[in-house]
Amino acid sequence: MNDRVELYRGNRILLSCLYWAFVVYVFVPLILMVMMGFKDSKFIGFPIKSWTLDWYVEVFRDAEVMFAFGYSMLIAILSTLISVVVGTWIAVLLEGRRFHGRAVMFGLTVLPALVPGIISAIAFRIYARWVGIEPGMGAIVWSHAVHNVPFVALVVMARLSTLPKSQIEAARDLGADPLVAFIRITLPYLAPAILGASIFCLLLSFDDFVRSFFLGGYEPTLPVLIFAKLRSGMSPEINAIASIALVLTAIIGVWAERFTRRLNKDN
Repeated sequence: MNDRVELYRGNRILLSCLYWAFVVYVFVPLILMVMMGFKDSKFIGFPIKSWTLDWYVEVFRDAEVMFAFGYSMLIAILSTLISVVVGTWIAVLLEGRRFHGRAVMFGLTVLPALVPGIISAIAFRIYARWVGIEPGMGAIVWSHAVHNVPFVALVVMARLSTLPKSQIEAARDLGADPLVAFIRITLPYLAPAILGASIFCLLLSFDDFVRSFFLGGYEPTLPVLIFAKLRSGMSPEINAIASIALVLTAIIGVWAERFTRRLNKDN
């Protein structure tokens, strides 16, 4: 008995050490990045002898950076809306049904998420040129939406698999047609999953560099703009831009997590 207790304590200590090592691995680089945005110098490096807010002020004064923020967010919102509609429709089509070719359809649905980003970007670029789609916002939105559909479909399918069939049957017995039953029963039940998938796709699109780089026009998204600035070397300005983007995405993520938890309680 004592041996089991000692083994349990040893496992807990080991898991705790691994957990905190992971926390340090993830958060220390982020903290250092944010700190560098306050350095009163044009060069990255330690020690930080003096601190300033000038780099953050300059970010909000820079029209190019502000445009890239808004442009990236608009692309993320549009691509998320498209991927949510398509992904939810595919999930409803596939979940709970058995038909010829279902496995093939499911495989094709998740394929965009499995293809490496650089290969996907090259393929989108070639296909866009073949069908006559000009580089720009439309091409980026299209590529991001295709890439994000699998994530929406998988999340919604997982949630849909837990929907009690008795609720749908009760709605049908009361005279509701399939569309009304979906709107009044299925859709509210799927709301937490759809919201979670939407936020995930929003952040994926906002952060996407490869597809935005290959399919972008003259207006760069925020990741492409940061990459362009990196060509002249690292500077606290880049750290300030990245820190603001980090805070923005963290706020969206925390809000989504709390709102999703509230929806789950209501359902």
